Amino acid sequence: MAKTQFDRHRRLRHSSVMRRFVRETDLKVDDLVYPLFVVEGENIKNEVSSMPGVFQVSLDHLDEEVEELLALGIPSILLFGVPKEKDEVGSGAYDPNGIVQLAIRQIKQKTDQLLVIADTCLCEYTSHGHCGVIENQDVDNDKSLPLHVKTAVTQAEAGADIIAPSNMMDGFVTEIRKGLDEAGFKHIPIMSYAVKYASAFYGPFRDAAESTPQFGDRKTYQMDPANRLEAMREAASDIKEGADFLIVKPALSYMDIIREVKNQHPVPVVAYNVSGEYSMVKAASLKGWIDEQAIVLEKLTSMKRAGADIIITYFAKDVAKWLQNK
Repeated sequence: MAKTQFDRHRRLRHSSVMRRFVRETDLKVDDLVYPLFVVEGENIKNEVSSMPGVFQVSLDHLDEEVEELLALGIPSILLFGVPKEKDEVGSGAYDPNGIVQLAIRQIKQKTDQLLVIADTCLCEYTSHGHCGVIENQDVDNDKSLPLHVKTAVTQAEAGADIIAPSNMMDGFVTEIRKGLDEAGFKHIPIMSYAVKYASAFYGPFRDAAESTPQFGDRKTYQMDPANRLEAMREAASDIKEGADFLIVKPALSYMDIIREVKNQHPVPVVAYNVSGEYSMVKAASLKGWIDEQAIVLEKLTSMKRAGADIIITYFAKDVAKWLQNK
């Protein structure tokens, strides 16, 4: 009797050495960006209630954070600022002596081995919690753009390596590119939050950044989670306007978008593994319901497999430790 013919896929899985040998996607420490929240004040290291293991830190604790990241080999941080005072136009965002600008200078005085990415937005600094100037209970796109440009320029002047505008205003990349160039920062790249959805996964971040909108929501400027083609238009616009990196945010529920952006644009694609994705895993892990390390490594590997070149994640420190010990 003739033997049944079928493919022997398991030949490439029969040992751990063989599985490593044929592995298509590798997650590396060099892929990681660690988000860091710096606050005004002294001797502050506040754990974010909805994000176990994530802290707001004052500048007197910043050096120890930098030392830890350098020791772990994490190549980059994304800086968010939490000011003591806020106003209608978010003036603390573009104050040359604002909290993020001070943090950038302090980091750069300590080391040149850490890429500093500055989140460029107003929401942490406005009294209303929105990402721009308010007119008639909505964000006025064109009046907001000059403030984002001023913010980007002061961050570059402080020493930021990369400007990451997250406001989702129309034209924000082209205006910031023009502003940086005119200020003498043609060499500073823009990591655009090109595809940023109005997502329910952002809740814990708003605790960390103290940026919850005081009225309404951000759906007139952040994207509808149901839309795919709109994401492609947003990404294409940002490339045309001068973006050097494209961020897709959130990551976990938007793997299809990551892949499509990667297929269409020959620039580094960044997946933002956002706060809600972090907190869900942490909560389940603390309950003993899941294997946190296995879940996180699988999740981040899947983001790379989807097309991400870089991953912004609150798990960066843990992942660096796990990868070093694997």
